[in-house]
Amino acid sequence: MALTGRTALIAALGALLVGLVLPHWLGLLAVEIPLLLAILYDLARAAPVRQLVFTRSGDTSVRLGEQVNASLVITNPTTRPLHADLRDAWPPSAWSPSAEPTPGRHELHIAPGERQRVTTTLQPTRRGDRQAERITVRSYGPLGLAARQGHHDVPWTVRVLPAFTSRKHLPGKLARLRELDGRTSILTRGEGTEFDSLREYVPGDDTRSIDWRATARQSTVAVRTWRPERDRRVLLVLDTGRTSAGRVGDIPRLDVSMDAALLLGALASRAGDRVDLLAYDRTPRATVNGRTAHQVLPALVDAMAPLEPALLEADARGLATAALRIAPHRSLLVLLTGLDPAPIEEGLLPVLPLLTQRHTVVVAAISDPRVQEMAHARGTVDAVYEAAAAAQAQAERQHTAERLRRHGVIVVDALPADLAPTLADTYLSLKAAGRL
Repeated sequence: MALTGRTALIAALGALLVGLVLPHWLGLLAVEIPLLLAILYDLARAAPVRQLVFTRSGDTSVRLGEQVNASLVITNPTTRPLHADLRDAWPPSAWSPSAEPTPGRHELHIAPGERQRVTTTLQPTRRGDRQAERITVRSYGPLGLAARQGHHDVPWTVRVLPAFTSRKHLPGKLARLRELDGRTSILTRGEGTEFDSLREYVPGDDTRSIDWRATARQSTVAVRTWRPERDRRVLLVLDTGRTSAGRVGDIPRLDVSMDAALLLGALASRAGDRVDLLAYDRTPRATVNGRTAHQVLPALVDAMAPLEPALLEADARGLATAALRIAPHRSLLVLLTGLDPAPIEEGLLPVLPLLTQRHTVVVAAISDPRVQEMAHARGTVDAVYEAAAAAQAQAERQHTAERLRRHGVIVVDALPADLAPTLADTYLSLKAAGRL
């Protein structure tokens, strides 16, 4: 049972007025007994909460930063009208801080045997699965003096997918891919690629592309066109260890790595290559393999959604073993990790020969824009010290990258906004050079 503010106000005013003309105890009885009877009547006439029936519907997934509606249908099977306040509880991360003051709160007026639909608009601020918590209903009587209150557990899960902000770069990268693939009027010859077709020679073509046998059979000079090899294998490896938990600006490093992996995965699948995924710290956190081109991107997004960084150092040897198990044949292995000297020198460098002797290895890392800002700071003593510290950090980072390159690794070190397109360009360059 819940008493309303109206009940308390009536009791206080009644006691004050009656107490002026009657003895104290008589005044209390004169007010409290009628009020108690009114409360009991209100409770008896309020629609029971436990008999209400709830049905959820709506979307089960949404991209991070976008809105999604969660609908709830309330059926009143009782013989009493329902006048109630309802709270549809979700985790705080299910909506942004700028959302309405009371998200998930609704006012109900349902006649006996009728139903009402209410909608809660969610705008999640974190990836992963957001699960609805219990529904609380406060059912008021006709006088509004008292209410019945109860709870119902009606499960519903909304999976918050990565934002994939780099998808804006996909059309441009696909246009370049089509040029490499010879499907536009601009035909590009890549070394080590597959023969595609013959066409007539035009001034400016590489003379090494002339097919002399075909030329001898016709009246014009014929040149060969080429396309990048298809059905190559690309393994995306996400390091979900300690270093991925850091933030660059307001974005976790892991989310930036996911965004770059999604763009590369979408591009490679359009290019006809086979794309797999491994997320690893000390155990595999997510794997995607054996998917067709149309299934790759949805599978990657779904697998990445619940990933969270593990606050421990990644096991580089275990990561290499798991990667070789998924990709036993020659592949492009893209490792999205950090360039911190200690984890690289003590963890990754000792196991690199296991990977580079079989695969083309790309290490993609996120550089901190704040460090670049500090490196250019001047004007005060503190700013000069910050610049010196930033310069030292950059020098150590470059030294680590050079050590990786000496082992045959391609290093992509870019700012958060540039990592995805730069990594995609690296893939296209390898594709054009026939190194996949």
